Amino acid sequence: MIATQFALLRRELWEHPAIYVTPLVIALIIAMLSITGQVAVSAFDQVVDMAILGATNLGEAQRAAAITVLMVSVSMLFVFAMWILTIFYSLDSLYAERKDKSILFWRSIPVTDAETVISKLVTAVVVIPLFTFAVVVITHIAVLIISSIWVSIRGADAGYLIWQAAPLVRNWTATLIFLMALPLWLSPFIGWFLLVSAYTKRSPLLTAFLPIILLPMLEKILVGTQMFSNAIFVRSGKMPLLQGMDTVGLWKDEGKAIEALGQSGIDLLSLVDLGGFVSSPGLWVGLAVCGLFTTAAIYVRRFRDES
Repeated sequence: MIATQFALLRRELWEHPAIYVTPLVIALIIAMLSITGQVAVSAFDQVVDMAILGATNLGEAQRAAAITVLMVSVSMLFVFAMWILTIFYSLDSLYAERKDKSILFWRSIPVTDAETVISKLVTAVVVIPLFTFAVVVITHIAVLIISSIWVSIRGADAGYLIWQAAPLVRNWTATLIFLMALPLWLSPFIGWFLLVSAYTKRSPLLTAFLPIILLPMLEKILVGTQMFSNAIFVRSGKMPLLQGMDTVGLWKDEGKAIEALGQSGIDLLSLVDLGGFVSSPGLWVGLAVCGLFTTAAIYVRRFRDES
């Protein structure tokens, strides 16, 4: 079973190169922007020298917080891209194999429908976040190296200003927890996307999002309640992982991250409330809903006639 799952996961990486290409492209763009931005800023010699002098006089906590804000800014781009990638992967994973008739080949080998669908769920929930995290770490290091070279050229001590104060391990630990927790919290949507991908004959994106948009509107108009609205929109904007913050929508407002870091002191890990997240009823209800949608996707894939 485990060997089969590893083989199926390799199949997903082979069939969907966007899983690793997308974060790598974003990393390259960020690195290029970092170089371009620092070259552009270097034109303001006097202002730059005063800023470096001011940073040198800051305490270690303030320098650590500044570096953490830089790391958060970079990570937010990857978080947003990861969720977009997860949506399109989930909607395409079962739809594409029916569209190009490759499902007929995969059904000819001794792999069950349950194993196939579960491998796609694991890819969305585990593999994509892990690839994203690996590239985030590489990007953080690249940006800090580029910044170190630039600071050294300006005559400052990059080791003191950047590397001595940077809480890298704690920030990376918090980033990994967040990237792994996000798809778990949003797992009902992933399960729904897999079901749509297994069922629809065309336009999986429209088929998936039309009910998400229309159901809350119809419920509000016809019944006057907001059950679907709360289940869909409130859940997608709040996750009980970072203390006192609406986590999933965090990348939309960088000011929230800066303010929270100022309150926490130095690093991201001090904000993480893993116990509160794991004990949240919303997490387990969401996982149960994801399980129901995934089971339905397995059933649909098993009995859908593709001949």
